[in-house]
Amino acid sequence: KDFGDDFAEFEPFDGIDEATPFCRVKPCLFVPATLTVENVDMSQQINKPKHYTTAYETQNLVVRRGHEFVVRVSFNRELVQEDDFQLEFLIGSNPSANKGSLVVVTFGSRRGGPWAGQILEMQGSSVLLGVTPSPTAIVGKYRTYVAISVGSGMQRTKRNAATDLYMLFNAWCPEDPVFLANDSERMEYVLNDFGIIYQGSMGSIISRSWVYGQFEPGILDACIFILDSSRMPIYNRGNIIKVVRKGSAMINSQDDNGVVVGNWSNDYSMGIAPTAWTGSVAILQQYANTGTPVLYGQCWVFAGVFCTFLRCLGIPTRVITNFSSAHDNTGNLKTDLIFKLDGTPDRRATRDSIWNYHCWNECWMTRPDLPAGYGGWQIVDGTPQETSDGHFRCGPASVAAIKEGNICLPFDCGFVFAEVNSDVVFHKKDRYGTMEVFKVDTTHIGQGLFTKALSSNQYVDVTRTYKHPEGMSTVTWTSPSASTPASTPTTSKTWTSPSLWQPSRVSSLGVVVVVCFIVFYRVWRCNAVSVCVEENSVIVKIQADEYLPHLNGQDSIRFILSGSSEDQSVSAIKVVTLQSPTLTLTVSGQPRVQQQMFVTVSFTNPLKDPLQNVYMYLEGAGVMALRRKIEPLASVSWMEAYTPRLTGPRRIVASLKYYCSYVTVKHHKH
Repeated sequence: KDFGDDFAEFEPFDGIDEATPFCRVKPCLFVPATLTVENVDMSQQINKPKHYTTAYETQNLVVRRGHEFVVRVSFNRELVQEDDFQLEFLIGSNPSANKGSLVVVTFGSRRGGPWAGQILEMQGSSVLLGVTPSPTAIVGKYRTYVAISVGSGMQRTKRNAATDLYMLFNAWCPEDPVFLANDSERMEYVLNDFGIIYQGSMGSIISRSWVYGQFEPGILDACIFILDSSRMPIYNRGNIIKVVRKGSAMINSQDDNGVVVGNWSNDYSMGIAPTAWTGSVAILQQYANTGTPVLYGQCWVFAGVFCTFLRCLGIPTRVITNFSSAHDNTGNLKTDLIFKLDGTPDRRATRDSIWNYHCWNECWMTRPDLPAGYGGWQIVDGTPQETSDGHFRCGPASVAAIKEGNICLPFDCGFVFAEVNSDVVFHKKDRYGTMEVFKVDTTHIGQGLFTKALSSNQYVDVTRTYKHPEGMSTVTWTSPSASTPASTPTTSKTWTSPSLWQPSRVSSLGVVVVVCFIVFYRVWRCNAVSVCVEENSVIVKIQADEYLPHLNGQDSIRFILSGSSEDQSVSAIKVVTLQSPTLTLTVSGQPRVQQQMFVTVSFTNPLKDPLQNVYMYLEGAGVMALRRKIEPLASVSWMEAYTPRLTGPRRIVASLKYYCSYVTVKHHKH
């Protein structure tokens, strides 16, 4: 039978029904008073440390499925043999035992639901109960009731929000599909609320600090709100594959009013520039409070917010950066770049693209829907690139399947395979529309894949988990994916790129016309020069006022050179990463929990021109914003007080529009 949030209370029955099942406690020699519940204690101080949920800033109990938690129930008298009671856990607006959203836990010989129960201790009228949820239980927020058998009915406690509990996935439970055996990996991929997201290019990797903040106030409720907003059926929320797939769709707002609006233009006047965010907390809190998508994000923002969502629900997750990431719009597993006869790119005909880098997530799970050997790390991506089953989402795609080229396996393995393993095919189109391939680059895509190392702010190279060394893979198909860079303009006024293309490859051609395409993140500028083959290199210079207006908050410029003579063509691609000024952070005060400390952010404007409409952000145990205008070559110093609530190494991230830095402070108990 389905029950609503509130249960009708039955009138107590004075007699004892001998046929009614009962708990095996002390026999009754007289007719006792009617059994009633006086208090229900969720025993948070006992349960939270055992379930690794102490850090969650919430008034309610947070537990992980598959592991026992305890509840202390105080009755009006001691239990006797004839007494019969049960705990009931309900989730959703229309709970049903058949769908797993109404769970009955019994403590005697009477059969209950899929969760196990036992009486651990009896002290007078107080009873300590042990409850073990199934390792496939629905994840979310449950309501708790105690029901006592009275005559032919059940008398239940009234609704009490203080006894609600949150149920999470459990990476510590071997029977849970997200079980992760290595404790260091659990600490990093489930419990670490700070991360590093890598940007830039191969050979010039930039670190961006990101506060995941999965334990901050309101974040757990925000993650459940996301599932509610998706209208995902309650009974599917225990299925890890369905949860991460739905989450991938909901992190972006493309077609389902999800969390973050993507913006790859240079106009962020209606919201916050993607490069200004320092973490996920403000984004998720704003979405939960307003119910409207947050403006704006790009790939690392989608990946950071998705990582918070997954870790908050107990799913082991990490952020991956793929340098030189392809986006295959055509689905042919190739990256086709088309050029006109004069060497300029044919942007109308070119549908595929290459990003300097792209960020996505990996989460750990078993894959019973796939052949053996394809469990473990799975790619999921919240950046809206291509539709999958009608929604902008991607994954879960098995990393092992990507490496072995099994692109037909669910979900979206072909698209991800193309992101990391495409061949870049250069086409020249004549006046009649006929295209001729003049170069194939098999090494440019997927140059390296990186993620944060365990218990360290260094990166680890995971490229070999995705692909065999070049030339060794048995698979020859490929294609590109979507990505976005992020950082700031350089203070240098001139950039020089030696050895971008060596004319010695066409030394018999005489004079070669070289066309340089400078790609400022979807904005193209072109220069054409004639060079003699005797020269050893081609020097290209661009002034700061030429590239600064087009950087769009990004940290890199892509140069594409196309050289041609009468009967031969060559081409080359080079990504240049720009350097950014840094912020200086200093902390003062005793690093103790619940004791006030201070952090100071300092910045000097290295440019001759003033920076207009500058925002400064600080984020540690929350987000603080300050709007400032930086005068030419001036310095600014901003001090803020904060009170740490958690022990151990805690990190504070500061952001000045596009500039990002971090400092680590270790807080101690009193």
